[in-house]
Amino acid sequence: MASTPTTADAELIVKLYDLRREPELRKARNWWLGFWPESTDDILKIATALGTQENAWLRQAGGYWEMAASFVLHGTLNRELFLEPSFSGEMFVIFGKVEPFLKELREKMQSPTIFANVEKLILTSEGGSARLKQTQERLAMMRKASQAAKAA
Repeated sequence: MASTPTTADAELIVKLYDLRREPELRKARNWWLGFWPESTDDILKIATALGTQENAWLRQAGGYWEMAASFVLHGTLNRELFLEPSFSGEMFVIFGKVEPFLKELREKMQSPTIFANVEKLILTSEGGSARLKQTQERLAMMRKASQAAKAA
């Protein structure tokens, strides 16, 4: 049963949105848009390169969405409001890039909770799995277009 969003929910969404505009998080978000992992090893290479800018960006944007998803999972933030595409679309993009490698990534890093909040939120939300699939299909087209542009 969907609950009615409150003014407090809206205020928290605005605060989360404002955090996304912070300069370093903006750089991290832009980095994710150009990151096209083809294997678990592509992600591991960055995840284990502590001290690098890419490692910081991977953790910063990924951690942001994990934190935000935890607010929903713990009942602090209205699920339906959070899942509005205008707010959470980026979460689906980031998770859509990682999800095909998630099981192996968790095993190799010996960390079963990597992206666990985002995964749980998406998979337990009405229409979440379908939206993830659509996002991944769109990402595949964007990736092909990006590769074609680089080849030209």
